[in-house]
Amino acid sequence: MKFGKILLAAFLGTLIALVINFFIKVGVISSMISSFSKSDAETTTTVKPNSVLYMKLDYDIPDRSVDNPFGGLDFRSMESKDATGMTDILHNIEHAKTDPNIKGIYMELSSIPTSTATLQEIRDKLLEFKESGKFIVTYGESYSQSAYYMASIADKIILNPEGALDLHGMASQIMFYKHLLEKLDVEMQIVRGPNNRFKSAVEPYFLDKMSEANREQMDKLLGTVWGQILQGISQSRNISVEQLNQIADNLETIFDADKALEYGLVDNLYYKDQVLEELKGLTGSNKDINAIGNANYAKTYKDKSMSKNEVAVIYASGQIFDGKGNEEQNIYSENLSKTIRKAREDENVKAVVLRVNSPGGSAVASAIIGRELDLTKEVKPVIVSMGNYAASGGYWISAKADYIFADPTTLTGSIGVFGTFPNAQGFLNDKIGLTFDVAKTNENADFGTITQPLTEFQYSKLQEMVVKTYDQFTKRVAEGRGLTQAFVDSIGQGRVWAGADAIGIGLVDQLGDMEDAIAYAAEKANLGSDFKVTEWPKQKDFFTRIMESMNDNSTDKLDAAMKQKLGAYYNYIQGLENLQKNTGIQARMPFDMVIE
Repeated sequence: MKFGKILLAAFLGTLIALVINFFIKVGVISSMISSFSKSDAETTTTVKPNSVLYMKLDYDIPDRSVDNPFGGLDFRSMESKDATGMTDILHNIEHAKTDPNIKGIYMELSSIPTSTATLQEIRDKLLEFKESGKFIVTYGESYSQSAYYMASIADKIILNPEGALDLHGMASQIMFYKHLLEKLDVEMQIVRGPNNRFKSAVEPYFLDKMSEANREQMDKLLGTVWGQILQGISQSRNISVEQLNQIADNLETIFDADKALEYGLVDNLYYKDQVLEELKGLTGSNKDINAIGNANYAKTYKDKSMSKNEVAVIYASGQIFDGKGNEEQNIYSENLSKTIRKAREDENVKAVVLRVNSPGGSAVASAIIGRELDLTKEVKPVIVSMGNYAASGGYWISAKADYIFADPTTLTGSIGVFGTFPNAQGFLNDKIGLTFDVAKTNENADFGTITQPLTEFQYSKLQEMVVKTYDQFTKRVAEGRGLTQAFVDSIGQGRVWAGADAIGIGLVDQLGDMEDAIAYAAEKANLGSDFKVTEWPKQKDFFTRIMESMNDNSTDKLDAAMKQKLGAYYNYIQGLENLQKNTGIQARMPFDMVIE
């Protein structure tokens, strides 16, 4: 009896503690929310005179910022993280050009784990900023190639005396699973069209090195992207491309800061305190430097347009999946289709800019999204702005737009289809001792199981589906781009193209960034300057985000956290995950490319 009373008391005590804890959390969060729900006049961040716009671009830069009034506070880790999206970064740089309180831009750069097209758009905007006569200073304890590419536009590039500048060229390392699958006794049953020789996403399952076709496309891609990077550095630093390649070949600066200074790649070898003194001199400050970060600076201004006319920018970022899901991490056909429909039916939306940043995915999902865009194009202009990737399924949804913009280093094309269906019978039977038996009503009722191989009939039906899907893909591109289907097949076959090369074969209309796409969309809709830009899908309110962030343990969230922690090594983990994800008919680009 006494034990029962103790147990009851402990239970009630725990319950009361949980209830109190819940109300404390609700009270704290409500207080925080209310403090940010005042009038704009009360919440607008102000910029002090003689300030510098401070950027620390040490993260994989998304296209779009997450709305967070706490300037990047991560409620899962309770750490302050400035993960401002590219759109806001570009707006910040543009606004800072004419902001009398901003004297210049100061960037701390070491490594920027993001793709080349994003770097190029920000770099191009910084080049425009320099026309204002304001300074750009960068400092790095060391510079990776991505960071140096960004830094090379600065008026003054400063490197730590003990640091290094990594300039060694570009490489793409692909992981092959052939021998692993053999050891596990797992067979990846691969179905692909007869004209998909460049569709190398399936090669790691049956080869242990690149095919000649894949090596051909990789050499071309790497050469184009590296050429763009070298050309930019050469123009900014007045060093010939030939000399830059020689420095890279000989690893001249990778371990030697003095060599980086000698070759003119940097302007000074300073420690941090000396950098701060340099900034004080440039801003005319005798005390602390007034610095404002990207997240906070974006709150100091807003679009004041009162126009009812909207150019809707719809973000399509991530891999393409069927159904519903977290649209902040990937593209889901049901989510994106609903967003496109809303924009089409909104009378205030006069034109749509689809910002595509996707390596592809489900062929069915791509077709569903493509259908919604086709319907939208019938009633208002649809312009595509390609980011880092708009390949395979990402190109499928882009192909019929009125006009397509891409960055020179955008990876696009990859017009091809494949299917993979794992057969784990050997692994299950022989490695771990599991056997299976089945009762069925029809001959192929057990189609798609991993416990046995495809029959010859099942394989032939899948082959028909792949060929049919590839025919639909090439037909869609031909109709959208005004090309013959035979020509699309000749430049398709799964081949990936850089934006600079894609323009010459008709896959892209013009090299340009998202601002170019928005301006073109407004022109096509005859809006002149009477319009405002709106971003779609509409972001969830901040309170909802906090609740979801605390409770969401979804795969998308886990993937995002792993990518943040693992950096470049995440690609290898992702490759292993794709062993189980890439099942069914896919229109997906076979690789990722980041400047290390």
